[in-house]
Order: sequence, then structure tokens, then C-alpha cells
Amino acid sequence: MLDTALLASIAQQMMASDKVDVNGELVTVSRTSKHRLRTLAFTMDGREYQAIEQNAEKPSRWGRLAREGHQVVQFKDSGTNRFVAVVVDGDVTVYGDEHGGRGRQVRGGQPTLYKF
Repeated sequence: MLDTALLASIAQQMMASDKVDVNGELVTVSRTSKHRLRTLAFTMDGREYQAIEQNAEKPSRWGRLAREGHQVVQFKDSGTNRFVAVVVDGDVTVYGDEHGGRGRQVRGGQPTLYKF
């Protein structure tokens, strides 16, 4: 199970600063070479993850939200190379959980389900 509070905190800090506090460890935010997007590698529960600022040029709904000025950060499990969650303006959506392909969105600590 992902620590959604930690993901929301990382996304917020990453978009506002060059350093992020991940469970007491300061991690440096870097930039991708091609699009200069913010990115950060971190460890959570013994697994490696990467946080990546959403590319606003992408035609996806996440790209559209980024173009509209929302703060969108995608989270990838480095071991499986799969995206596991997205944070939009502090709201966390966990991908492909136990609900048959539905995402689990966490808003203010109360999860609600909705279809992708």
C-alpha cells in the first residue's frame, strides 16, 4: 500500500523547492534533459520510486490539467517501471489498485472511487 500522504507531500515540495524532505532525508530535485521537467528519485517502504512533473505538452488529461495551471506529478515504481499514482493539486490517485482497474482517489484523507 502506498503512503498517499507522503506522495502528496513530495509532490508539493518538489514543485516549490529544489530539495524535498522524504521521511527526514533531504533529496535534491533534478531536471530531465529534454523537457527540463522536475524529477526526484526516492525510497518508500524499501522500494525505489521516481516522481516526475507532468509534461504539459502531452495530449492526455493529465497534460491538459498541467496546461491549465494545475500542479501534476506522476509517480513511477522504478522496479516495475510502471506508473503507480498521480498527484493533482494535492489530491492523490492510486492507479490500478484492488478495485478492478479503478483508481482510488484520496481527498482530505477520505478515499472515493471513480472510473478512469
